[in-house]
Amino acid sequence: MAVKWSDGHSCSVLCLNVSSEGLVASGAEGGELAVWDGRGVLAGRLRLPGARDVTSVAFSPACPARLYAAHGESVSLLDARALKEPAHCFQVNEEEINCLAVNEAESALAAADDAGAIKIIDLESKKVSRTLRHSNICSSVAFRPQRPQSLLSCGLDMQVMLWNLQKARPLWTINLQDSEMEEAGAQAAGQFFNPPLAHSLSIASCGNVFSCGAQDGKVRIFRVTGVKFEQELAFKGHSLGVSQVLFLPAAYWLLTGGNDGKVLLWDVSSGVGKQQKSPARSLQRRKAQASTKKEGKLNNTALNEDAEILPKLTIEHGEKVNWLSCAELKGSKRVLVADQSSSISVYPLPDA
Repeated sequence: MAVKWSDGHSCSVLCLNVSSEGLVASGAEGGELAVWDGRGVLAGRLRLPGARDVTSVAFSPACPARLYAAHGESVSLLDARALKEPAHCFQVNEEEINCLAVNEAESALAAADDAGAIKIIDLESKKVSRTLRHSNICSSVAFRPQRPQSLLSCGLDMQVMLWNLQKARPLWTINLQDSEMEEAGAQAAGQFFNPPLAHSLSIASCGNVFSCGAQDGKVRIFRVTGVKFEQELAFKGHSLGVSQVLFLPAAYWLLTGGNDGKVLLWDVSSGVGKQQKSPARSLQRRKAQASTKKEGKLNNTALNEDAEILPKLTIEHGEKVNWLSCAELKGSKRVLVADQSSSISVYPLPDA
């Protein structure tokens, strides 16, 4: 059973984030922002100016008391220890912001929005230093650990992109639908009624491995090598869209949350770094997939390119997952789940 944190919001909780010192921030509809301590006790609450939905919150890795909150087209900077009027408000996006990311040095803030724009804000000058673009809604953005100039993004254009902040164009791009059709073969082209719109990104602590959750219910694992990346794993994670992915600090343990109301815990370490298959093995796998096609459909084995990847834990949460986060509470790991309700659900996690 989940423990419920219920006294912080009156509307649906949309986003969560945990600081390096264990503070938890949550944002909700109607401009509601709350901060919780490590015991799950409400430490502060505020309604941000304009009462626009708080769609993303991000603590500074360099100064855990600094909290950035996206509401509408604005980003507010606040002191998480004493919530009051924002210390500064950035108004550089033209559409609603979906995701915020702060690099480890707190020298840059990325704000991804509904127009497909990613505004890179120089936090020293408090001005936009670069605008990066997707051709449709940009849903998620994340800085790579130990690489403050390196950024990953994904969006509803089905693109996953690797950026260097000094360049306006991506270093590398993968279209999930193109790669999916290549993998399945041209004969299966007619089956893509549920396109892989990309909803969420998370980067492992090594900085070279990242995950992407998409509308087709799949979880994809990629590895960055130099200025490009390639897919290492793909497996069917949920019966509906994967709304959230989150790598835990432990190497290659991954949480996923879906529109099917499930939260799943995966250990992908057995596949990461071991997918440099020989051409013969890759061809054999594609032939096996082709042989399993019947009446335009793939069976479960074919859908799970890596069928040995099974969840280590299944949480039947029951509500569409808006956001996932992980925190050390009372000496144990906990997964925090935001959904359509005004409460935050807290579940125990096994040691990873």
